[in-house]
Amino acid sequence: MDHIDKKAFVFGSIFTLANRLQILGDKFDPNLTIKQWLLLAGIAESIKSTPSLSEVAELIGNSRQNVKKMALILEREGFIQLKKDSEDARILHLELTEKCKEYFINREKRETEFLEQVYQGFDADLLDGLYAGLLKMEDNIKGMEQINENEEKE
Repeated sequence: MDHIDKKAFVFGSIFTLANRLQILGDKFDPNLTIKQWLLLAGIAESIKSTPSLSEVAELIGNSRQNVKKMALILEREGFIQLKKDSEDARILHLELTEKCKEYFINREKRETEFLEQVYQGFDADLLDGLYAGLLKMEDNIKGMEQINENEEKE
């Protein structure tokens, strides 16, 4: 397999693996979809304690509209609270509830086991290479997005 074939294989595999991981993740927990989990992880990993909808959407690579739909469901389920910004009522902030924090503490062992299965057979070098490659790909994609945004403005 030559270089371009490998690139095409990796490109296609990202989508295939994402779909397969989503199916596995959705079966992992009947209370949360994998996309809801990602949204909650985005809130938890945000630099701000109560990030805005737009900030979380950008962080997890989703549209603001889709994040809002998921956030409303998660609020109904008691996992997050939506709070209007004190200075701009159009801005909604997301905050994890105590129920959510406890829920994730209780499933931490299962999550770790799941990750260990996904990365079974990866030695440190392979994991480091994959990590570095994904960071580089993310950088490239951000650059492409910036170019597209600039072209759309013209």
